[in-house]
Amino acid sequence: MRLEIDSESKVPIYVQVEDEIRALIAAGQLRPGEQLPTIRELAADLRVNYNTIARAYLELDRDGVISTQRGRGTFVAGVPDEGQMARKRRRKLHAVVRSALDEAHRLGYQPVEIAEAFREELEDWQERDSGTQGVMGRRGDMRSTADSRKF
Repeated sequence: MRLEIDSESKVPIYVQVEDEIRALIAAGQLRPGEQLPTIRELAADLRVNYNTIARAYLELDRDGVISTQRGRGTFVAGVPDEGQMARKRRRKLHAVVRSALDEAHRLGYQPVEIAEAFREELEDWQERDSGTQGVMGRRGDMRSTADSRKF
């Protein structure tokens, strides 16, 4: 199993591991019943902390994507249903927002400033996403709809 992890990404590594495993399952490269590497093996292969992989496996297990069987190992459970995918999407969105909030806090912004910036960006994004090409942003900067995908 080959996973691509970007240590420079703002997306937490455990989320990247989850996403990669889900993508391999969706693509049919990992099949139901197939055994996954142990937490220790995968952590060593990716050169990340054991707890990072343990968290990814825990989330995947909670979502029913994998099944951990004591003494036997961890196996692909199958393709998650729509409810599982919806819960995962929501958790991922919260992880992205939490990451942005943590970074803004580290940079010294106050909650009211963060909330205002988020509201402005959300409004700009909604305007751009409505299909208009070359929308003028709230701060007067010209943006194309292609740029809106970098949100």
